[in-house]
Parts: sequence; C-alpha cells; structure tokens
Amino acid sequence: MTDLVTLAELGGPLAAIGGAAYARHAHPAAYWSTVGLPLSAARLLASYSSTMDACGLTVEPSRLRALAVRATTRREIRPVPPRRGVIRPNSTGLRVRLRLAPGQEPADVAASAERLRHAWGVHAVYVRDVKPGVVELWLVGYDVLRKVRMPRRIDSGLLRVPVALREDASAFVRDYRAVPHELVLGATLSGKSMYLRHLITSLAAQPVALVGIDCKRGVELAPFASRLSALATDPDEAAELLPVLVKEMEDRYDLIRARQGIAPGTPDEEITSDVWGLPDSERPVPTVLFVDEVAELFLVATRKDEERRDEMVTHLIRLAQLGRAAGIYLEVCGQRFGAELGKGATMLRAQLTGRVCHRVNDEASAKMALGDIAPEAVDATCSIAPELPGLAVVGDTSGGWSRIRTPYLSLADAAGTCRESAHLVPDVPALTPFRPYVLPVPVEASGAATVARPVTE
Repeated sequence: MTDLVTLAELGGPLAAIGGAAYARHAHPAAYWSTVGLPLSAARLLASYSSTMDACGLTVEPSRLRALAVRATTRREIRPVPPRRGVIRPNSTGLRVRLRLAPGQEPADVAASAERLRHAWGVHAVYVRDVKPGVVELWLVGYDVLRKVRMPRRIDSGLLRVPVALREDASAFVRDYRAVPHELVLGATLSGKSMYLRHLITSLAAQPVALVGIDCKRGVELAPFASRLSALATDPDEAAELLPVLVKEMEDRYDLIRARQGIAPGTPDEEITSDVWGLPDSERPVPTVLFVDEVAELFLVATRKDEERRDEMVTHLIRLAQLGRAAGIYLEVCGQRFGAELGKGATMLRAQLTGRVCHRVNDEASAKMALGDIAPEAVDATCSIAPELPGLAVVGDTSGGWSRIRTPYLSLADAAGTCRESAHLVPDVPALTPFRPYVLPVPVEASGAATVARPVTE
C-alpha cells in the first residue's frame, strides 16, 4: 500500500517533467516562454559574476573601489565583471547590455559566447556592438531556424524587404540600396526558389519594375508574369532583352548628367551622381533583374552560340558594374557559378556584393559563393542538412556571415500576390515589347476562380 501511495505521489511530477520534455521538442517557443526563460534568467542572475570570472572577462577593481571595500568591509578584493544592465526578455530569448571595463573590447566577449551559452542554458549567445564601451548580449533560447516565425515588427521600405530569419531571431532584410547586386546559389530542392519567391512577392507591392530571365522555359518566373515588366524564357530572348536594359541604363546616365549641368546658384543638394538625387518627378523607376539558372546563359554548342554568350555576359557585367547608380539591381541565381562556366564568369561574380549559399552538392560550389569573402563560412554551408530546405549562409564583402532560413511560401500564394499587385507594374516604354502576356483567370460555374498559368507572348 505504501508503494502505491509513493507511485501516486511521483506520478504528478513525472507527468510534468514528461510534458515539459515534449513541449521543448514539439513547441519550443511555448516551452521557452513558460519554462526556459525563467530558468535561464535565474541562472544568469545567480552565476553572473562567477561565469564572467571563469571566462576571463573580469578586471582588477579601480583603486577608489578597492579603498572603499577595505574601508567599509573586511571582504577580499575580487576582480569585477562588466556592469550588467536590465534583463529584457522576449519570445525567442532575452537581451542584456554590458558596460565593458577599461581595456576590454567586444571581441573578448564574443570569444566567450560558447561558454556563456552552456553556463546559462540557452541555445546560442550573440554579441552586438551598441556603442563604444557597451555591448549587448542576445541570448536565443531555442533553435529558431527549425520552425521559422518571422518577427512581427520589421524595418522595411522601398527596395528594403524582409526575406528570411537569421539564427539570432532577427529578420534578414534584403536592402538593394546597401547591397545592390547579389548571387544566390543552391542545389535542387535546397530552397533557392523559395528565397526568390519571397523577394518577388515583397517587391511586388512596391513601385519597382521587375524583370526576369528564366532560361528553363519560364517554369520558375512565369507564375509571376502578371507583375513582371519583362520576361525572357530562353537564351535568344535574353540576348534581345539585355541590350535593352543596357540602353535604359545609358539613358538614365544621360539624365543624371543633364541634371549635373551646374548653373550659378544651384543648391548643393540638387547636384547628384545617381538617380536617388533626382527629384521625384524625374527619377526613373528602380529596376530589379532576376536571372534564374545563370549557367544556361553561359552554355554554348556552336560558334554562333559562343558569340551570343559573350555578348550577354558583357551586358550582365556592365549592368553589375554601372547599374547601381542608374537604379538597376541584379539578383543572379544558379546551382554552380565559377570560372568553368566560361569567359567573364569570374568578373561577373566579383561585382555581386551579396552572397547567399543554400545547400550545395560539393565544397567547390560553396567556395564559389563564399570562399572569396568569408572562408570560414564554407564549412557552415557544407554542413547544411538536406532535410532543412531554405537554410542558407549569407555573407557580404565585409567578411561577416550568418545562417538564415526562408519561411515556406506556396507557389499559389506567391502567384496570387503578384496578380493582386498587377496594377502596380510601372510604365517603362523600353520594356513594353518584352512584357509577358497573361491569360485571363477563368471563372468556373460554381463561381470559384481557377489560376491560369501565365505564359509569354
């Protein structure tokens, strides 16, 4: 009888432990808010000084503080850790600011991030430089990339669109004015197309001209034809479209140069070197060119194809070198991209500032994307598991890199968003001949609309 009572008494705590373990695996956000956050905050408060001392982040107290301790107490004078601010919890972790002691730098704290993670029982610790002498610790309670949930508040704007979630639970925002051109690599089923969908649907609601080159007969970009200003679905059409874009770029440079005709008394703010310095009434519409499977533009079979290839690559290089000031931006996608593609490939890659690399089939492909700007990110790219589509490593020419993951967006929803924003397609006369023809959406007898697949004219 006593044994039965003991088992009954243990049943409640065991059930609670089992429920917490299940919630931690199946619903990590709910587990963090109810269990993980209080535990981690308690660990941080209780072990802050000892943890900082073990990580080598303490310094000898100042003479004034040492004299005050000797005068008021008989305690031993111990090294002091960085001054800690108020703990600010959120749905994915918590944040706390530290005022560094004299002689310390943010790199010292960043080097101990892994130790802090284990000491306080969180998934990851990231260090952000706030201002001289102050850093902010971002403690992430669980793996936010396993089930992506975008933040509710995201700073966006013209040509600044949220695309994915970073591993520190912040949004990865694609800013074309800061990073004008980007290279996106990824093997089949790696999530590259999902990344492209988010870019197009986010830009669809903005006054931007979207141009597509999809040499796979348009299977990737044709569903968004209702919002595209131009679409080329094979190398022949691309060979006709690219010179038009180059001519449009040259015309915009002529407009900028005409505006630079400095007259006496012209205010300094009216002198500009790019389209963003022009008045709103004169500024050409920004243009984003999406090139899907760029390797198809490099493949040649005959001498005639080789000449056409050289011309297209030359046009792409010119757009990458000069397009930013004219408000023309490139988004180049492919499975592989390197010198083996042919003449001009390396020169084009050098102009693509942003780099996004999804799961690839070999290490050489990862080196093509990130090896020249962030060599340490190559190993992170090669470790992406096939069962995590949409996971990628993003880097730029500053050498910084981080992991991101794109949330799921169905093709039907993305195409529907483009149809709803079809009235926002800007009038660019040079691109009118390349505007894709979109079949009207038929209405069934029941009144339900069926989606018609867009095709090129």
